[in-house]
Amino acid sequence: AQEAEALALMETLRCLKCQSQSIADSDAPMAGDMRHQVRSRILAGEEPEAIRAWLVQRYGDYVSYAPVVSEKTWPLFAVPLVLVLVALAV
Repeated sequence: AQEAEALALMETLRCLKCQSQSIADSDAPMAGDMRHQVRSRILAGEEPEAIRAWLVQRYGDYVSYAPVVSEKTWPLFAVPLVLVLVALAV
């Protein structure tokens, strides 16, 4: 059950070296280190969202395939909405 939980989390985290693969799919040494961290923290009883938050804090928002709205990322969510509103107005 813990391995399934770890794999589910690994599928949602981006390899920082490969950039187009999750850490579950990547063969890069950095992805291996990240997989080890995820498994170790799951075995220690940490929740997947706490692990994701730690990795985002350590590596930045780019590491997560599911970014959250924050001070840094809100323009990424707002700009498409503004463009749609402008297109409808035109």
